[in-house]
Amino acid sequence: MTQGAGQGYEPGSGYESAPGYGTASSFEPSDGYENRSGGYDHGYPSAPPPYDGAPPPPAPPAAVPPGYEPTRPDTQLIPPDYTPTARDLPVITDAAPSGERPGPLYVVGDVHGYLDELLAALRQNGLVDEEGHWSAGNARLWFLGDFTDRGPDGIGVIELVMQLSAEAAAAGGYCRALMGNHELLLLGAHRFGDTPVNSTGGTASFLAAWRLNGGQPSDMERLEDRHLTWISRLDAAHLTDGHLLVHSDTTAYLDYGSSIEEMNDAVTGVLQRGDADECWDLFRKFTKRFAFRGDGGPEAARELLGSYGGNRVVHGHSPIPYLLGEVGGELPVDEAAAHAVQGPMVYAESLAVAMDGGVTMDGRLLVAQLPLVG
Repeated sequence: MTQGAGQGYEPGSGYESAPGYGTASSFEPSDGYENRSGGYDHGYPSAPPPYDGAPPPPAPPAAVPPGYEPTRPDTQLIPPDYTPTARDLPVITDAAPSGERPGPLYVVGDVHGYLDELLAALRQNGLVDEEGHWSAGNARLWFLGDFTDRGPDGIGVIELVMQLSAEAAAAGGYCRALMGNHELLLLGAHRFGDTPVNSTGGTASFLAAWRLNGGQPSDMERLEDRHLTWISRLDAAHLTDGHLLVHSDTTAYLDYGSSIEEMNDAVTGVLQRGDADECWDLFRKFTKRFAFRGDGGPEAARELLGSYGGNRVVHGHSPIPYLLGEVGGELPVDEAAAHAVQGPMVYAESLAVAMDGGVTMDGRLLVAQLPLVG
């Protein structure tokens, strides 16, 4: 493997080198999510009527609530092409119904809590209507991870993606998402807090890293069990239409498996086991960047594509202004922002596409249709 080549800055402490992002103030953990569900009256009689040898009289018609319409026997309760995954997620499979062409494919770069910017970009591409509901029929939409931290409404972004997943499925398309390193960071901060972890940069904790990397107290306070469950079941990579979709521009995915299926299962296994040091190592590896930049970039891209398939890697994670930098991607924010981001960046001999437009640094939140044309 060429995992050492071109990976750039490796944050052994878990801190991403991203000047200008800022830090979040300390917070008091909110009360745990409590699922309140009331009981119901099943309507059964407490005892059967006495049997006297005569046929029982017909039961009186049940009271019908005003406006109630009984379901017809042939009513479809779920979309005909709905297929639950092995992990019980409400996701539509990639395959289009027999005889139908799949809808157009779109990808979304890093969002980082910028909900308004996300909605604007989705509207511009005809994926949602003015109210923020799915309007793209059988289109296919992939989010490349990093929904929270640094921006104002990470939980709102997660809620929107969950909503669009259900609405797209009902319309014959799908909306799906990948695991980003900030999802791993949020899960770790919530689960392990200040528990020390083994770090090559000294003893640190998930909570300290989350705060330093733009963790927002409002996100942590609003985080519910259903959000945690959804996040923890996200895959780390997916192959569709010849595009290998990942969050991070690193070959460290190969440390967890030589196929996409093996790697995704391994990542899920790490999260299920819940060992703080093992989860920290996963986060640290998925925070690496710049594998496909520079002279060794095409070789690294070919290595990843050779194992996982596809013709082109599509990733987020590293802002395009940093990829355009000449000093390890560590340009000062004002210089980096000077690189106007017009759209996705195709590089590494056209083997890689960068989708992080740098929305956290006055760049753009990118939504693009694949394959890129022109």
